[in-house]
Amino acid sequence: MTDSVNHGEARLRALIDMMPMADPREDIDTVSLVRRFPHLSSVEIEEITLVGDAGSIPARRYRATSGGPGFVWVHGGAFISGDLTMPESHWVSMELASRGVSVLALDYRKALHGVHHPALSDDVLAGWIAAPEVLGVPRGRIHLGGASAGANLSAGVAARLKADDAALPSSLVLIYPVLHSELPAPSAQAAAALATLPDEARFTPDFMRAINVNYVGNSQHLTDPIAFAAHGDLNGMPRTLIINAEADDLRASGEAFAPLLAAAGVPVTMLSEPGTRHGYLDLPGDAAAIASIDRITAWLSAGEE
Repeated sequence: MTDSVNHGEARLRALIDMMPMADPREDIDTVSLVRRFPHLSSVEIEEITLVGDAGSIPARRYRATSGGPGFVWVHGGAFISGDLTMPESHWVSMELASRGVSVLALDYRKALHGVHHPALSDDVLAGWIAAPEVLGVPRGRIHLGGASAGANLSAGVAARLKADDAALPSSLVLIYPVLHSELPAPSAQAAAALATLPDEARFTPDFMRAINVNYVGNSQHLTDPIAFAAHGDLNGMPRTLIINAEADDLRASGEAFAPLLAAAGVPVTMLSEPGTRHGYLDLPGDAAAIASIDRITAWLSAGEE
């Protein structure tokens, strides 16, 4: 084992040892968000408990102000952290609902204490199956997506549905996704953006390998096409929107996945949000985050025309 691999595993272990990590921000709860962004006051929020094969799955329903599309949204957190209160889940869902999208935000078991793939995927799949009844939106008008690890899980669930010949999401929305078990080499533009990041903001290959092995439980499972959709047959996957962060090691995964989809005949749109780092959707009010939320809304609404 090399020193770099040891460093990646040590960094992951330090994160796990800090669990649970409470978000120190005092202005990300619903009341504070409505105070900061009054247009969110019209959004109706309801706590939902879904039932999966392994027990209850926390979820939230965000009712739209109009009869727009439905969206199942899955937060990130390196497969080990995150919940429905983090802005990447809660604020994003409120913003989408204020724009007319009915959202089912999902939590899922984390890859901790002996839990590994496919447990996390099973929870997201259960949420997807329940979505039409929970949202009151027909299956054919419901989209699926997530950020970072949530994007990984969303792509994997779409692959599971395709393999089972089940109804697919109207589209996939993948925001700063991780879709490969080993990060591809960055493009020249991505490498230039990465050079501006401090070390603590990097998702280096050794760190990502540690995260991914922890997720699947064993390095032998890194080629699982449900755990990492880039390793699977992409023919027949839903049309897909990929938004990468500009300065983000995971950008390489999104940029490599898009041509794989295109080669499989899947309509795909990919872009990098200017001036962003990984996780920028967790920053309520951030101009780039709002720009991405507007892009997502336009993408979801386009399927309604």
